[in-house]
Amino acid sequence: MGADHSHDDGHGKTDWRTHGVKVIPGDSLDPNTAQTPGMNRAAAINRARAGAEKIWAGTVHIHPDAKTGAHHHGDLESIIYVVKGRARMRWGEHLEFVAEAGPGDFIFVPPYVPHQEINASPDETLECVLVRSGQDPVVVNLDIEPVEKPEAVKWIDPIHRE
Repeated sequence: MGADHSHDDGHGKTDWRTHGVKVIPGDSLDPNTAQTPGMNRAAAINRARAGAEKIWAGTVHIHPDAKTGAHHHGDLESIIYVVKGRARMRWGEHLEFVAEAGPGDFIFVPPYVPHQEINASPDETLECVLVRSGQDPVVVNLDIEPVEKPEAVKWIDPIHRE
């Protein structure tokens, strides 16, 4: 007949009520996570709050016209989803590359990439959802003097190369 989808944790069946789906209300995020000047990070999903082992998720708000300090996230991969506002990302050894993203856009930041998030809007808060590939909220703040004129890079995915 049908497959048995129960999970045996070594002590009988798992208590899915306790160890199942968790909903984290948006108004109960935890600001006690690594911060970078110019932005406010808040954790939604991590080990302490939800029992996550392999991913971290939260929100990022950047005030109008604000720029973060240059930083990277060690060996973690990061995905940023823009909910509201206009994000300008700068990256590279001297933050010499730049690209922008708006609502509905996803941004991928590979491990160890020096980068800076900028709110490109003078009057609207930039609101994003952030997901990282690891539990530790690694933030290595860097002392980089950005170049004056960054090089614009239009992102084209491998499937739709022009």
